[in-house]
Amino acid sequence: MESPRKDQTLNPGEEYTLITQNENDGKIVITFLNNYLEVRGDFFPPRGGGSPISAAYIRDLFEKFNIIHGVNQDELHGAYKKCVKDGEVVKNILIASGDPPVNEVLEYMQLNPLLLQYNTQEKEADTVDHRARSPFIIVKKDQALAKQKSHKPGREGKNVHGESIGFTVVRPEGITPGENTRMEGRFLISNINGQLIQTKSTLSVMENLVIKGAVGYKTGNIVFPGDVEIDGQVSDGFKIYSGGSVTMKQTFDVTDAVIKYDLNVGGGIIGRGQAMIKAGGNLRTKFIENCHVAVRKKIAVETEIIHSRIFTLEALEMGEKGKIVGSEIHAVSGVRAGSIGRAGSKAVKIHCGVDFTLEQEKERYNSILRALAAKLQRLKELINDPSTDEEKKTKMKNILEKLLEEQQKAQGRVMDLLGKVNVNEDATVEAIGEIATGTLIEICQIALFTTEPLKKVKIRLGRESQKLIVEKM
Repeated sequence: MESPRKDQTLNPGEEYTLITQNENDGKIVITFLNNYLEVRGDFFPPRGGGSPISAAYIRDLFEKFNIIHGVNQDELHGAYKKCVKDGEVVKNILIASGDPPVNEVLEYMQLNPLLLQYNTQEKEADTVDHRARSPFIIVKKDQALAKQKSHKPGREGKNVHGESIGFTVVRPEGITPGENTRMEGRFLISNINGQLIQTKSTLSVMENLVIKGAVGYKTGNIVFPGDVEIDGQVSDGFKIYSGGSVTMKQTFDVTDAVIKYDLNVGGGIIGRGQAMIKAGGNLRTKFIENCHVAVRKKIAVETEIIHSRIFTLEALEMGEKGKIVGSEIHAVSGVRAGSIGRAGSKAVKIHCGVDFTLEQEKERYNSILRALAAKLQRLKELINDPSTDEEKKTKMKNILEKLLEEQQKAQGRVMDLLGKVNVNEDATVEAIGEIATGTLIEICQIALFTTEPLKKVKIRLGRESQKLIVEKM
């Protein structure tokens, strides 16, 4: 390791020092690093009679190796003191550091980093429900999707020799506005609620969510503000929530589904246990099995309804081969089916002409009235009990008065609902085939219990007689 000539090229990573007359003299061994942006030194004290590092030695060292920029005086002084006064070897001291260049970054559109996070309902690692994970990025109307990043000017750097270091011009791959987006100032904004789609650099928001395969752990539960199209099956345990309509090409294995508008199922609907579907529009499917279905508009089923509870504020329509087996049907405008009931199966119950939402509300109030009656009876017994002290009786009488007020309100609401529940006296029940023995049919709360099979009949309400009339079709 020799002292270089003035014209000698210094190689980064190699060690250099000044050669003194006495090899036992103290010395500094330096190394240039990081494209001459750093110079680090190891300080060695003298050995056996040698001279220590002097200020002149340091000046000569800096002159020989052209260290003129970014000298770290504090580090240099501290290392010099330890080496000369304390006789210690001091290594890897940052003697000087240059100024790195700053790259120029051109203007570009940066994706909102918050959108890259999974849509998930999980809270803690040990309570993760993987069905709540979703690979889809769902955005809201007027949500910021990306931001225009300003041009960032570059700046030349300078190494420890005082030489300039040029900067690089960087062109980041930015976002291009796509369908259903707009620019507001420096922000890219979504025009609609929907799914965020990035195709190469183009960012769009789609009104429909299209799932090419099945719904399962790969997709998670489906929660989407617009229409949903599903090509594959929906696996048991996965939920569907849509702010639009839902179209499925295959079987729907229902756990829980809430759909704002229509539900169209190319296959059939299979429920398990407490499976529930609610739809604000029409429902069309091949069959329904073991499911609770509530629909505001018409229900069309091609083949069978088996062991299910069906509610619609319009009509249930089935084809000539359509069968209702072991089920309960609530259809305001009526039912048309191929056959109703089957020998050996649970009896079918059909309720028509009644608004089931009001009927359910009436039942809730009846339950409240039954609970209130039990409480009132108990309170009266305690008040009339001679062993009850007067202070407690006074408190109980106050509670009794409040419960009586609640009872009166509930009774009033039930009476009000009684006059509103029947909404369609023109509702009919039609069977192209047979209505089995044991079937219960109600129209506007007027009941008919079949004691023998009825074939090819239409059942309607006789307004004058207030009885159900059976007519041959």
